[in-house]
Amino acid sequence: MAPSHPDPAHRPPADPPADPSADPPADPSADPSAAAWELLLPAASAPARARGRSLQAALREAVRAGRLAAGTRMPSSRDLAADLGVSRGLVTEAYEQLTAEGYLRSGRGAGTWVGDAVRAARPGARDLAPRTEGTRANFVPGTPDLSLFPRAAWAAAQREVLADLPHQDLGYPDPRGLPRLRTALAELLARRRGVVADPERIVVVSGVTQATALLGFVLHARGARSVGVEDPGSPQHSELYASAGVTTVPLPLDDEGLALGPLRASGVRAVVATPAHQYPTGVAYSARRRAELLDWARSVDGLVLEDDYDGDFRYDRAPVGALQGLDPEHVAYTGSVSKSLAPGLRLGWLLVPESLVEEVAVRKRTLDLGHPALDQALFARFVERGDYDRQLRRCQRAYRERRDALVGALEDHFPGAEVSGIAAGLHVIATLPERYGPEERFLADVAAAGVAVRALADCLHLGAGSGACEPHTGDDKRDVRLVLGYAHLSPGRIRDGVRMMAEAVTG
Repeated sequence: MAPSHPDPAHRPPADPPADPSADPPADPSADPSAAAWELLLPAASAPARARGRSLQAALREAVRAGRLAAGTRMPSSRDLAADLGVSRGLVTEAYEQLTAEGYLRSGRGAGTWVGDAVRAARPGARDLAPRTEGTRANFVPGTPDLSLFPRAAWAAAQREVLADLPHQDLGYPDPRGLPRLRTALAELLARRRGVVADPERIVVVSGVTQATALLGFVLHARGARSVGVEDPGSPQHSELYASAGVTTVPLPLDDEGLALGPLRASGVRAVVATPAHQYPTGVAYSARRRAELLDWARSVDGLVLEDDYDGDFRYDRAPVGALQGLDPEHVAYTGSVSKSLAPGLRLGWLLVPESLVEEVAVRKRTLDLGHPALDQALFARFVERGDYDRQLRRCQRAYRERRDALVGALEDHFPGAEVSGIAAGLHVIATLPERYGPEERFLADVAAAGVAVRALADCLHLGAGSGACEPHTGDDKRDVRLVLGYAHLSPGRIRDGVRMMAEAVTG
């Protein structure tokens, strides 16, 4: 930015010869405040006699108000003078005065910085990330062990990608994703999950949440106004589809998966399912139910939205292939790295029937112009080199150990408890005997003890009395039903947490 002076006749004094001891010209790309100097333009436009005082006052107020935060590097006097269209001496005088007052600090050869002696009136940015603060033990499901993130392998892949990535790949990407990543994902998903994976049908997305929203928008554009969801199921589906103008219709489960009678009677033509490991019950759809679900989809020319949220984690049974592999024209398949790497990466995939590819790609383009290209290239390299497979094996070993620790601790501290959904995934369903209830009091007692848990009822769309998932609740008197996540806790923390939970309700 180099605005002309408001007085065309005015010419700022020529800069003196360069001082070899002066700061080198600042690199705008490395200067976090390079775009902030417009706030000084009014001062630079003041009458000549008042210009110095105005500039000092404007800098002083910017520091006080927090518009220039403590630690911000100021541009060199030469660069700021050129940006504002004033003499360098005017800026140097302002820097010296504010340094004397404590608003700025400087050192020979070290540049000029905003000092920290003045407390800004504006507070720092708040962190609104979802967290469970103040807990002694947190069994809320949904978070992997973030300490398992492969930092060394990820950093190595990042260095290689930065060295090799063609310049043109840093431009606006194909909204479906980089061809390299879509090709790598097609091979990975076909090999590990048995999907029919055409790279041309894969769209790289910011996790399953965005995949769900994209499909909601496309379904709405096609005239759909409702979509079926498993009950119990993920609580976020209703909000996501509502944002696309689509309502959700809760549909109950039985011991084989989604109950077909209520599905047929609902009138919906699209349904969300987690057939490999139902959330939250842990049920794996039977082969018969999977076939029946696909028959339903064909009969209504409908769509099954398959959420394979933890399809890679199997402990006591053979992996169950993705439903999409049986009928890729009636199943949209989605997954992400949120459980295998980290949810903060915001990286996932959506594999859609051929008839939906163009509509999904157009909607993705209008939302965000495509996923970040550098992140895509990095993950592609990570998959190609086998690092992702190694990460999955590492997580598998760790999470199996933690599941065993949780099951053992529940047996020790809650005699008579029934635990289900343990053959796969990152959580279990624990049904506790009547003596630990009623559920409301149990939840209040453990919360008071600093233990965070989630009740199964929180995952019910129709309410706890709906009869949903009846075969998996055990004896009706066992009215404390919990969904307990364990992936993010060490075995020792798991055992301590279950002990604290037991002490809270029996002590």
